[in-house]
Amino acid sequence: MVNPTQKQNPVPSRGRWNPVFRLAVLSLLATAFAPLASAQEKPAAPPDVVVFKNGDQLTGQFERSIDGNIVFKSDVVGEVTVSLDKVKELRSSSNFVLLKKDEKISREPRPAAPVTIEDSTITQTLPSGTTQTMAIKDVGHVIDGETYTRELTKNPGFFRDWDGSVTGGVTVLQSSTYGETFTAAASLVRLVPTVAYLPARTRTTLNVLETYGKLTQPTIPQTTPPTPDSVAKTNIFHTDFEHDKYLTPRFYLLGGVMFDHNFSQGLDFQQIYGFGAGYTVLQTAVHQLDVKADVHYERQNFTEYAPPLVSTPDLDLIGSTFGEAYKRTLPGKILFTQSGTYIQSWNNTNAWSAIGAFGLALPVYHRFSLSVNFLDNYLNNPAFGYKKNSLQFITGVTYTLH
Repeated sequence: MVNPTQKQNPVPSRGRWNPVFRLAVLSLLATAFAPLASAQEKPAAPPDVVVFKNGDQLTGQFERSIDGNIVFKSDVVGEVTVSLDKVKELRSSSNFVLLKKDEKISREPRPAAPVTIEDSTITQTLPSGTTQTMAIKDVGHVIDGETYTRELTKNPGFFRDWDGSVTGGVTVLQSSTYGETFTAAASLVRLVPTVAYLPARTRTTLNVLETYGKLTQPTIPQTTPPTPDSVAKTNIFHTDFEHDKYLTPRFYLLGGVMFDHNFSQGLDFQQIYGFGAGYTVLQTAVHQLDVKADVHYERQNFTEYAPPLVSTPDLDLIGSTFGEAYKRTLPGKILFTQSGTYIQSWNNTNAWSAIGAFGLALPVYHRFSLSVNFLDNYLNNPAFGYKKNSLQFITGVTYTLH
């Protein structure tokens, strides 16, 4: 029992530093949550509104206007494209850059501000306080400010914004005869700007294709002494890299390199370095056709054999490449691609070659597709004893990056 007359040790307070500690904690919490509170207090921007001349009205988000059409995204009907001349009124609180029809799109920074359409006139009050008014018939582009700044005034890093696909396939045989065949391919493209509705400034492409196979056939029945197994190998490699600089929306200058190895033609290594020009003949949402030509230096190295076997001499060539590439989106989002290339040497007219390719990519699941490709390489001057034509039929699974 405790003697009530006994002097007791005071119960220690929970630390005289507690008030200071609590104040520090409260200060930190207030600092951390201040932006969140501020964001919560800030009222949400009102939705954009478009009123059509027939009386219909949509609320949502005005995205852009290109070539006399507006693109408006509504939660009810999704994304719709409507001719500007059918719009009676449009109000948007987002910031846009307004460009006149036939005005050349440059990399010059431009101020962005909200726009209003009323009575066939588009009006914009710039941050400087200046009001800009333009007749609907004179409007070329209305681009949101963030997209304009990102796509037209900045230079993205080399490793950003690549699009394209990667393909792989394998065949394995295990029996008396055994072997395997591997196929890997990548087709990448990088456009600046990345959005399709702005004219291209540059385009960079990278293509890689490797086919490797090995088939081993034992001697049956085996002999005495044993006869070595018969081995057949396939090794075909191709890669090309090209950078295009657009001078107009369709005409561009190009520089590129190409490397090839084809074991079935005795071509140990072929390298091409060239520059030239190209033109986009067709360009729609459904298909695109490009033609191009260049002047290049070409080096051909053929398989070497130890004497007394005769090896094909290596060649240094000056030539030109003439090519075309076509792609088309078919019903069901099936992608058809076709390309043809003719390579002619001018200092040795016998040293020419041609490449033809056809491909189909059939969507299977999300970004995965079943690909079927036909590739024909013709080399007019193969190594001694080899055939001129090399034909491949390739199937595999393709993954689309974007």
